[in-house]
Amino acid sequence: MPKSRVRKKKADTYVRSTAVAAPKKKQPSPAWFGGLVLGTMLIGVVWLVTYYVSGGSHPVRSLEAWNVLVGFVWIALGFALSTQWR
Repeated sequence: MPKSRVRKKKADTYVRSTAVAAPKKKQPSPAWFGGLVLGTMLIGVVWLVTYYVSGGSHPVRSLEAWNVLVGFVWIALGFALSTQWR
């Protein structure tokens, strides 16, 4: 069986530049950020519970069934903030 050709490796021509700064390490979240995350989620849960317990007359009567969406938006906002936690 014939032997395959051996390929020659090219010389490494990459030169690392010393002028490029290393990426900055992201700072940890401030202490109040965790409270903000939990607060927004809690507002959403309280909004939904209030809506269901009151039979739709609270927290905002004019929104009717849209109160459910408002509650879930608060919860989603809390979840979105929690993804930025460091």
